[in-house]
Amino acid sequence: MKNPILVLLLVMLVSGCANNNWRTASREPAGIASSPVEDSRAVIEIYAADAFSWRGWFAVHPWMAIKAVNAKEYTVYEVIGWRVKRGLPALRQYTTVTPDRYWYGSKPELLLSIKGEKAELLIPKINAAIARYPWADEYSVFPGPNSNTFLAWIGQQVPELGLELPFSAIGSGYAN
Repeated sequence: MKNPILVLLLVMLVSGCANNNWRTASREPAGIASSPVEDSRAVIEIYAADAFSWRGWFAVHPWMAIKAVNAKEYTVYEVIGWRVKRGLPALRQYTTVTPDRYWYGSKPELLLSIKGEKAELLIPKINAAIARYPWADEYSVFPGPNSNTFLAWIGQQVPELGLELPFSAIGSGYAN
């Protein structure tokens, strides 16, 4: 190839897709979250990891984990586009003891952690905001609504969180 830019782009594509099979990409816990069995406090945590495959060069996928006082599991909330294609709501809720799992090969980063009394006070506000989320059945990579829109919207509804999403949270501006 005589075009160095094309060669560089090809190398980036090949090297950036180490996890090109979502079925075999890691979903192991990252070891960030406290054990709900050992930590009885209320907890609110927001994670983000590079989006799957080449999308991770540009964007992140965020999710929120909430644990009530004395709960033995976290409740995780996230928005996922493939669910809409299957006729399901984009907004997904599930319980787990490991809310900090790798996002299909990408290690999550803890964006926000609130524990104790403040978390206990904010959880009802967050739950009410989740129930009002206007795009629970919609998904669009760009400009949104998407997973970043969801967390940005929650942050707007509950400003006491002090949530700041990274620049790579593409779609977070859709909530404005």
